[in-house]
Amino acid sequence: MLACLGTSTYFAHHALHGRHGLEARSRLINQATSAEFVIRGLEAERSRLATDVALLRREPPDPDLVEEVARDLLGYARPGDRLLVAR
Repeated sequence: MLACLGTSTYFAHHALHGRHGLEARSRLINQATSAEFVIRGLEAERSRLATDVALLRREPPDPDLVEEVARDLLGYARPGDRLLVAR
């Protein structure tokens, strides 16, 4: 009787706290949820970049997008624009 109780306790403990137990399953579910959130964000960014690339490949390229790239990424400004410098 004592051997059965000990064996049952051993397997119950490992079913809850073991490497493949319920706690590990819970951690994996949380990690999967976090990964899905990151993946959705990356897919949205990829879609936006694909749209930008498609607009830049046109002949001639979209002038608004070219201006946006020149201003944001390259730091260009038009003559007569007022620039505010943050310190």
